[in-house]
Amino acid sequence: MRLLLTLAGLLAMAAMLQFCDGVTPAVLGKVETPVVLSCMEEAKWLVDKAYKERRESIKQRLRSGSASPMDLLSYFKQPVAATRTAARAADYLHVALELLERKLRTLQPQPFNVTDVLTPLQLRLLSMSSGCAYQDVGMMCPENDKYRTITGHCNNRRSPTLGASNRAFARWLPAEYEDGVSLPFGWTPGAKRGGFPVPLARAVSNAIVRFPNEQLTGDRERSLMFMQWGQFIDHDLDFTPEPAARVSFTTGLNCETSCLQQAPCFPLKIPPNDPRIKNQRDCIPFFRSCPACPGNHITIRNQLNALTSFVDASMVYGSEVALAQRLRNQTNHLGLLAVNHRFSDHGRALLPFDNLHDDPCLLTNRSARIPCFLAGDTRSSEMPELTAMHTLFVREHNRLASQLKRLNPCWDGEKLYQEARKIVGAMVQIITYRDYLPLVLGPGAMRKYMPRYRGYNDSVDPRIANVFTNAFRYGHTLIQPFTFRLDHRYQPTGPSSRVPLSTVFFATWRVVLEGGIDPILRGLMATPAKLNRQNQIAVDEIREQLFKQVMRIGLDLPALNMQRSRDHGLPGYNAWRRFCGLPQPSTVGELGTVLKNLELARKLMAQYGTPNNIDIWMGGVAEPLQPGGRVGPLLACLIGTQFRQLRDGDRFWWQNQGVFSAQQRAALAQISLPRIICDNTGITTVSGNNIFLSKIFPRDFVNCSSLPALDLVSWRERA
Repeated sequence: MRLLLTLAGLLAMAAMLQFCDGVTPAVLGKVETPVVLSCMEEAKWLVDKAYKERRESIKQRLRSGSASPMDLLSYFKQPVAATRTAARAADYLHVALELLERKLRTLQPQPFNVTDVLTPLQLRLLSMSSGCAYQDVGMMCPENDKYRTITGHCNNRRSPTLGASNRAFARWLPAEYEDGVSLPFGWTPGAKRGGFPVPLARAVSNAIVRFPNEQLTGDRERSLMFMQWGQFIDHDLDFTPEPAARVSFTTGLNCETSCLQQAPCFPLKIPPNDPRIKNQRDCIPFFRSCPACPGNHITIRNQLNALTSFVDASMVYGSEVALAQRLRNQTNHLGLLAVNHRFSDHGRALLPFDNLHDDPCLLTNRSARIPCFLAGDTRSSEMPELTAMHTLFVREHNRLASQLKRLNPCWDGEKLYQEARKIVGAMVQIITYRDYLPLVLGPGAMRKYMPRYRGYNDSVDPRIANVFTNAFRYGHTLIQPFTFRLDHRYQPTGPSSRVPLSTVFFATWRVVLEGGIDPILRGLMATPAKLNRQNQIAVDEIREQLFKQVMRIGLDLPALNMQRSRDHGLPGYNAWRRFCGLPQPSTVGELGTVLKNLELARKLMAQYGTPNNIDIWMGGVAEPLQPGGRVGPLLACLIGTQFRQLRDGDRFWWQNQGVFSAQQRAALAQISLPRIICDNTGITTVSGNNIFLSKIFPRDFVNCSSLPALDLVSWRERA
């Protein structure tokens, strides 16, 4: 209490001072506390102003109809609700430190860490004034909790915030920034990384990733559903919001129209002789991820995960209490999720529409007037295939809740909701670990990184690692350039059966008005994924034409992945090879041996100069695939390690003692994604056994009646 009174007094004193730019400390070794707090006050003013301008700008463009697809994408990556509060607090803190460093730099031109010249009390006051210090105040965990919290809090009773939403990612290796604190490599022109120039991300994409689309190889062993489940499960695990401001906090520079580099603007420069972008003074816009509030010490920049880390179906139910409530059907006490009241899919439910004041999805077809959908993750409207998966699991929740009500007429709406949610969460875990992950890692890596489950371990950290957010983007190598839709005979549905990917983003009208989710799910089951080959890494639909309708320039997803790894301070290729106990090549010959491809090794060395500096995404997807898997040894290690920690550090894991009864676990072990499709759509013939394996219709397809249904009898409560 005394500290709070001290803070109040200091803030009052600071209010009477000039802003930070007008105050100069006498010596670098001693910074007066009023100076520190005045910088915080100016930071708040700058951040609030930038947030407001961004909000007004996007509203104006949406209302006038001049918003670009880039605006649509960024709209859904904005922090909202509790995420916005957490991001704003971190922005206050980082901008205050930036202002203070600028002022001190006039006295000390050599590089220094601004936090080193502040006292522990000053650091604490900054944390309190920004709001970072109050994120976990008053957190109490219930004595006997049968169900997960929506936010992920209290899963680990010893450390209640582990895995909770709106917290910083875990760091498996220390961050590597150009200045050691926050600036990404490639920020300062001419600055080297380990003695070697930092290549432009777009140049690496051009040299290594680019290939003619007509050479695309389909995967004879993986269906397109394999790619789609990866995206769906990724949206259960992590979401790094982009800044709520699109201008530099300190200068007002507009990141969307300028190619200058000022935080949070980190645009991708265009290399000479670019095959598409002829104006070398142009750039691909890029915005640094929202920072996270630091832990006990204000040190090196980290990023924010807006979602719960756990495999808990949060993409269906949300990661914040307010959103979870909005997603529920509040008109009755049956434990149901809300569905669409304006449209249905041949009598079956569609996702409810969001009630956005200015809805960007309306712009993808002005005459159709179909808004964006509301789901547990803000990205559910991004593409029809993703929308189809969200819709499927909302229907499954409601089907389960209705069956549980028939079995247990005395259960109230809250119990029905929680029990159905618990079952859906278990389904997502089973499908991911039993069916999906073995096909990602291959049998050898699966044995190595995913040994038999031995129960919950509260010493295991279940947080998503920062590196995983980049490594799991391996899925971009599986993307086909089209959305495929098939009829009940698994034949193309007509002119709209094969739509270029670049034209379906946020086109919710295509789901509502072009046949619902059944044709989309059939397309996912009966179409092969793209195969990642070292000379066919990612299709041009996402490398050259992603949001090609953008007024100024199209995006390059592989280049953005590399720029993002630098933004997040991720160490390079060899550091992660060392982390995984793998050999670290140092010469072109050694790299060629690791990659089993000397020509590719030469191309990478021509760009980076050393294997140490290869961006983690680029190095990871360049490796030859594991036998029976779809990633190389490095990504198998990073992905396998992450999923093992998510399993072993989850108190509510479906196999953990006391979560389900033995009879319930036996029933759950029978579930499958094809059966969930059968139970919730008009589809009667599905790909048998593992839906993620490539199948040919009709040879490899089975009737729904041949698949076991989930028997809920063990959920009947004994009187």
